[in-house]
Amino acid sequence: MIHLLKEKAVPVQIQEMLQEYENLIKIVVDIRRRYLSGGGEMHADCESVLLEDGSEQDDLWGANWYPSEQRIEFESLINIRPRLGNRNIVIQDENLRKQVESVTRELLGDVR
Repeated sequence: MIHLLKEKAVPVQIQEMLQEYENLIKIVVDIRRRYLSGGGEMHADCESVLLEDGSEQDDLWGANWYPSEQRIEFESLINIRPRLGNRNIVIQDENLRKQVESVTRELLGDVR
């Protein structure tokens, strides 16, 4: 199940977002609005939820969240954006990674 989070997740939301994958949640973060969409099979599904809610494409970055480890991986096919200087599935810019991590920890951190 995909959730659009604008405030801290609750444990039941984490469990619902873990339905697709046992130990990780596919997430997409809107770094400007500080929202997060998580769950589902692909990052593109989470991206669509945020776009429908009014997010701008250039503000959206994908990652994977591991709730049991409280760890983030900055990898997603949606991150391949040559015109924004990101030519890899991994977010290359350290500042962008910090922004994605900040929103992720704010909305998902310490919730299991």
